Amino acid sequence: MAVLLGLLLALLGCTVALDPALEEAWEGWKSFHAKEYPGEVEAARREVWEKNLQRIQQHNREESQGQHAVRLAMNHYGDLTDEEFNQLLNGFTPAWQEEPALLFQASAARKTPAAVDWRAKGYVTPVKNQGHCGSCWAFSATGALEGLVFNRTGKLVVLSEQNLIDCSRKLGNNGCPGYTPRERAANCSAVWLVAQGSEAALEQAVAAVGPVSVAVDASSFQFHFYKSGIFSSMFCSQRVNHGMLAVGYGTSQEHGHNVSYWILKNSWSAAWGEQGYIRLLKGTDNHCGVANQASFPAL
Repeated sequence: MAVLLGLLLALLGCTVALDPALEEAWEGWKSFHAKEYPGEVEAARREVWEKNLQRIQQHNREESQGQHAVRLAMNHYGDLTDEEFNQLLNGFTPAWQEEPALLFQASAARKTPAAVDWRAKGYVTPVKNQGHCGSCWAFSATGALEGLVFNRTGKLVVLSEQNLIDCSRKLGNNGCPGYTPRERAANCSAVWLVAQGSEAALEQAVAAVGPVSVAVDASSFQFHFYKSGIFSSMFCSQRVNHGMLAVGYGTSQEHGHNVSYWILKNSWSAAWGEQGYIRLLKGTDNHCGVANQASFPAL
């Protein structure tokens, strides 16, 4: 973070030109999100915030003219550049396997309902906040295990991301302090991998098993400031970098057409998106790589 801040200040130098008309909005945003900055840092952060605000407003003007399917909104990440956001918050690295894993594949004999939402059945804990920590993969993994524990015991237990982070240092993660350790509540004996790139297999897994750990390309500005709607973006690639939790799927009427979507739980607090969730376009092109790294645990 210090290196990023140094680069930001060097790039901005003494050329910071702030908009006086945004003074009240800036102060309100700082107060609402409890933001404080030392000395020269505030002007640099405010310039980033103003540029992000301008981009959000421009996008929403275009959305009102029918050019986009989603609305954006300023949130608690408004003082971060795109590069800072991706470095600090998108810490998912595609998995590699030392041993053969269990593979879940689509089957023509397996029927699925038209819509699924495991939140309504009590499988999903409240939305969490990973903070400025690239630990999204841990929140994705614990979310899938929380659903499985509920399925087996009928009890919804909030599991510890810190415990998972601490126990996986030998696998290459560098840890991230700040989460509350809890006593062991569940053991994962095996992991099923969903057939890579198959949205049909992912749909069947979500319908049959419960919440499934997934990863997406969350690197775009539109994703960072997503507020509502069914997300699709020409900037989304198949290179996944952010762990999330698929808790269901559905279909809605959009401009006279049925549009299918995944319901994904995020770990950027309930202030982001639709109370902490995003609806991601489903069933077209494996949008944002949603089916590229899907998996779920077995007890």
